[in-house]
Amino acid sequence: MEKPRWLAHPWLSVLLATSWLLLQHTLAPFHLISALLIGLLVPRLLHNFLPATQNMRLAPVLRLLLVVLWDIVVSNITVARLVLGPMSRPQPAWVTVPLALSHPTAIALLASIITTTPGTVSCLIDEQRKHILVHALDCSDPAQMAADIKTRYENLLLAIFEPQPDAPGANP
Repeated sequence: MEKPRWLAHPWLSVLLATSWLLLQHTLAPFHLISALLIGLLVPRLLHNFLPATQNMRLAPVLRLLLVVLWDIVVSNITVARLVLGPMSRPQPAWVTVPLALSHPTAIALLASIITTTPGTVSCLIDEQRKHILVHALDCSDPAQMAADIKTRYENLLLAIFEPQPDAPGANP
């Protein structure tokens, strides 16, 4: 068993420290020190339960974050119109999205993104057949919806978790 390093999970450390400070609503010295200790100690204590970290490129992470946040806002408006509209006739559909992803965290993130976006719910991840089954509240073209999921989310997750060998900074 390898001895955990300090800052073996830097993103988790930053997230924990930032969350602590946001919950406290103050930057008092005591809370700054508490945030620092939480950010350093919790990941170190949980080291054996956390997957190994990998180098992630920041640009695709930020782009994915912006795309998901935008899609959540737009989808909320669309679903509200669909549900509250007096003449709306939703067309529910099951959509099979073939996966190019193989990294388990990336697949789980894709399922979470789909579920977080109003109007869609990921229902099944079939790792053997390499697809995810999605239920859509309103979908007139399942093939187009699957293509949109692949281009908007999966391609960015591929860039984050499975960089190509010829890409700069990728491990051969």
